[in-house]
Amino acid sequence: MSKHTVGKTEFTIEPGRHDVTITRFFDAPREAVFKALTDPDLLPQWWGPARYATKVEQADFRPGGSWRFISSDGEAEYPFHGVFHEVSPERIVQTFEFEGAPGHVSLETLTLDEVDGGTRYTSVAVFQTVEARDAMTASGMDEGAAEGMDRLAALVEKA
Repeated sequence: MSKHTVGKTEFTIEPGRHDVTITRFFDAPREAVFKALTDPDLLPQWWGPARYATKVEQADFRPGGSWRFISSDGEAEYPFHGVFHEVSPERIVQTFEFEGAPGHVSLETLTLDEVDGGTRYTSVAVFQTVEARDAMTASGMDEGAAEGMDRLAALVEKA
């Protein structure tokens, strides 16, 4: 099993499997974390690495609703989209697809558990193939995801 930590974010990536698990503890109430995850005005403040501006083009946070975010470095745009299957303060289930690699859709299940006055964030992304999962992890997604989690923590945690 491969577990590694980038900052305060833990990644579990096991050889030969289709999934990646991302775990992080936020010193913030679940309601605050859920709001930051689902408020179109807050999303650009934490989604992805800080060197990219994020535009929320669509964010319909309900079962059957869809989302589309566009990250930009000023020269190129990197669009992502998906569909929500379940949305509650305890759990969000959605698809995730990078439009630069169409057809490689993952299913993500995020749980937000109240723990010791804070929130444990656990996201499990299941890819269609081991190769698709490995390509995503080889792209540096852990560094980008960890930076996004750090930015989310700065937004929601008590000062």
